[in-house]
Amino acid sequence: MLGYLQTIGEQFDWSGLLFALQRVLGVLICLTVHETCHGLAAYALGDPTAKRMNRLSFNPLHHIDWIGLASMVLCGFGWAKPVPVDMRFFKNPKAGMAVTALAGPVSNFLLALLMLFLSSRIYQAEAVGAVMVWAFYFLQTTAILSIGLGLFNLIPIPPLDGSKVLFSLLPERAYYTLMRYERIGMLALLLLVWMDVGGGLLSRGIEAVFQWMAGLFFAY
Repeated sequence: MLGYLQTIGEQFDWSGLLFALQRVLGVLICLTVHETCHGLAAYALGDPTAKRMNRLSFNPLHHIDWIGLASMVLCGFGWAKPVPVDMRFFKNPKAGMAVTALAGPVSNFLLALLMLFLSSRIYQAEAVGAVMVWAFYFLQTTAILSIGLGLFNLIPIPPLDGSKVLFSLLPERAYYTLMRYERIGMLALLLLVWMDVGGGLLSRGIEAVFQWMAGLFFAY
């Protein structure tokens, strides 16, 4: 029996499991930071809705949409439970919504910078063991995922954050009309992702931002 279990252990793809674990943990961190910062921005602007619903938390369980998480890990496209925002609490509803929306992608770019900084400390260390190597690649993977999530959400298609920023420049009537059609925008977005429209451009954008950020901490 012990020999059988040892054979299974030797044949198991541990490297694949560790890689999957990196992605799952990275996605959880990226989505949690993204959604929490939406809530924090709204709260700072006077909206207590997210706080009342216990969404100002860095506990991933408060934000996870399990289907969205699986999609993010497997397909690179996913979502969390949106943080509730009530525009009526903002002094300037359109501007407040734009700032709240922008807080998500900005937090992802800042998170990526932090991950790359920490990975550069490991890279420059004199003695590095297996755990440190895993941590290095985990930090790098999380940085890439965070950049991807930030850039993707800047696309100006409802309900992505970029649409709320762009639409805030429109007249009141046009703004609220477009905001009513977020569900249609979501269907269009899913169709575009399924057809891989713009996927290559997004990938090149992620690579370019990653290389620029990495250049701030790594000497190539």
